[in-house]
Amino acid sequence: MSQKTTASHSREGSRENGLAVRAAAARALTPVITGKGSLAGLDDHQVVARDRGLFKALCFGACRTLPRLDALAGKLLVKPFKDRDADVQALLLLGIYQLLYLRIPAHAAVGETAGAARLLGKEWATRVLNGCLRRLQRESTELQAEVDQDPAVALLHPQWWLETLRQAWPDDWQAICDANNTPGPMTLRINHRHGDREMYLERLAAAGIEARLCAHAPDGLTLETPRDVEALPGFSEGHVSVQDESAQLAAVLLGPSLAPRPGSRVLDACCAPGGKAAHLLEQFDIDLQAVDSDAERLAHVEDTLTRLRLSATLAEGDATVRDWWDGAPFDAILLDAPCSGSGVIRRHPDIKRLRRPSDISRLAELQARLLDNLWPLLRPGGTLLYATCSVLPEENAEQIDRFLARTPEAIVTTPDDMTWGRASGAGRQLLPQPDSQDGFFYARLEKRTA
Repeated sequence: MSQKTTASHSREGSRENGLAVRAAAARALTPVITGKGSLAGLDDHQVVARDRGLFKALCFGACRTLPRLDALAGKLLVKPFKDRDADVQALLLLGIYQLLYLRIPAHAAVGETAGAARLLGKEWATRVLNGCLRRLQRESTELQAEVDQDPAVALLHPQWWLETLRQAWPDDWQAICDANNTPGPMTLRINHRHGDREMYLERLAAAGIEARLCAHAPDGLTLETPRDVEALPGFSEGHVSVQDESAQLAAVLLGPSLAPRPGSRVLDACCAPGGKAAHLLEQFDIDLQAVDSDAERLAHVEDTLTRLRLSATLAEGDATVRDWWDGAPFDAILLDAPCSGSGVIRRHPDIKRLRRPSDISRLAELQARLLDNLWPLLRPGGTLLYATCSVLPEENAEQIDRFLARTPEAIVTTPDDMTWGRASGAGRQLLPQPDSQDGFFYARLEKRTA
């Protein structure tokens, strides 16, 4: 076979892969834009290995910038696509995203996005997509300036999100939006059973991986550039895990209660995906029970503990009831409560589209039920740590204030001398930062002894 023929086949194969990755991304994005699903559990094995990075970049990047993509699509289309063609709409959004945000040659962004419609069984759409994207090439500056007059478009958040954040944080809401629109860094937690983070920093350097120490989490390192976990030294042996700096602070706050009490009986309620449970087991000699209502997510917790060579009692159960409890009180309880996820939007950008205003009050009611159900399971003198990955006071400071008002035996022990976050009611609030931690809230309570 001649070199010319080989090169031709290589280009053809590359184009086929380009069509396939865009079609796969459109299929993944369709449930998000129709409000019927999320990017949770996104399977990148449906595309060839070399395209998996692009596949994720397309899916998450399009979700992150969806308000602007939607607005531009509305300008480019003569009339909206029918509901049954939401996958074609997704392709258009992906094409716009590539032209505006990715360093992909324009001819590939246009041609391979339009051509991917054939893989969706909608060849008729190739001409429409091609025309819309070529118009965007010609009129990009004008069209963006026009749609960006809407703050929801310019700040890449639905209007209700902007209003909610502005009310909660009048001096910080725009910075929160900016952080939400920036992909979060990849932060590691070092397993102290295999050495400290300074030692692991040397291992990373030897592997050509740049990292820096986290400012607040004593076991944390942040990579300068994210990479596949399999490239991390000792990952499969359990020497290191991926966990944001904010999430690592749970062990810091529970440490004073657990360190002097070997064998402490600890409950991790709503434990999935298991990072905080694993961190506690790495740090302390405790008897841990981990409960979650989702069997599939609980299986992930078991996989995590197995990789780290740790053990805990896992139970599938609803933490608003007690049918999983054996009746013995706990010395400490970690309640990592279900929440809006408003502090981790940068990692789960589909939250901006899928969450609804009514969800906040519904989640606050669930959090209150969890607190009221779990508090009696704590022994007198024991500690409950309430945590959310939210920045909304209704789920955080206001939630704990309401709990304290109806629970006279609860004493606030949240430290006020921490170098991280800010005082917020009875707890401490971290806001998302572009180069460091996610948004998180913690409140530590002790049960008064008789």
